[in-house]
Amino acid sequence: MSDPYDVITMGRIGVDLYPLQTGVSLAEVTAFGKFLGGSASNVAVAAARLGRRVAVITRTGEDPFGEYLHTALRDFGVDDRWVSPVAGLPTPVTFCEIFPPDDFPLYFYRLPKAPDLEMYESELDLDAVAAARIFWMTGTGLCAEPSRSATLAALAHRARSGITVFDLDWRPMFWGDPGEARPRYEAALAHATVAVGNLDEVEIATGIREPRAAARALLDAGVELAVVKQGPEGVLAMNRAGESAQVPPLPVKVLNGLGAGDAFGGALCHGLLAGWDLERIMRYANAAGAIVTSRLECSSAMPFSGEVALAVERGAVT
Repeated sequence: MSDPYDVITMGRIGVDLYPLQTGVSLAEVTAFGKFLGGSASNVAVAAARLGRRVAVITRTGEDPFGEYLHTALRDFGVDDRWVSPVAGLPTPVTFCEIFPPDDFPLYFYRLPKAPDLEMYESELDLDAVAAARIFWMTGTGLCAEPSRSATLAALAHRARSGITVFDLDWRPMFWGDPGEARPRYEAALAHATVAVGNLDEVEIATGIREPRAAARALLDAGVELAVVKQGPEGVLAMNRAGESAQVPPLPVKVLNGLGAGDAFGGALCHGLLAGWDLERIMRYANAAGAIVTSRLECSSAMPFSGEVALAVERGAVT
């Protein structure tokens, strides 16, 4: 095997079709832009933009949109060797509406089943997963079989070596019975060293919404670092050593809030790999997320390191 990857992500991929008009419902939109999408894939792009060696584990349809996603990943510097097609299932498509500053409805087309949920343990390169400096998996990957078993097998094989990030990634529409989510999340948390999510997501994982109490519950569940994103209240991070950081958001004129969490995730990986202190990591990740909110798209909006450093230095996105 070649040198270990800095980051391997596992989870969702698809095509984002975003309106080129803002403040207009999909019923009235006449032009769209086509972009690579899906949380695990966007996080991979975000980390690659910051200079990290990255690969993604996922699946597409055996169709032109699947071919497009392979090309897009390679163009972004993400290794696509573990992205395989599924015959008979279409590549997922996601539409959004853009009503700044805080209303961005999403419409997922993942039927009859998304190919990225057709991942099997037998097809995984478990040695590569175990060797990666960071392994990043998502809550969506736990919503159905065989993806659930494959994700848990990857976590178990990794056995908490290196940094294992659980992106709580709560999308209730992907779950046949949302009530099944918490025990699935608890099983994954037992293998993770980092948990990251917004208030809705930490509540699904722990039953607790208050940020500090939820962070402590995530630590009690087994992780070493809990990161709770609170939107306009900023981000809270707490680790098992008793350190914490509460960082406010950067001032920014929001165009599209979608993708900010994925930019945050890629920057979080970058800071963890660099060995920065907790507050520096959170400020950097916050800045990366803020930059993406000022742009229309997600994947191609992911910032480069110089852009993030400038935003941190200025204390705002300009």
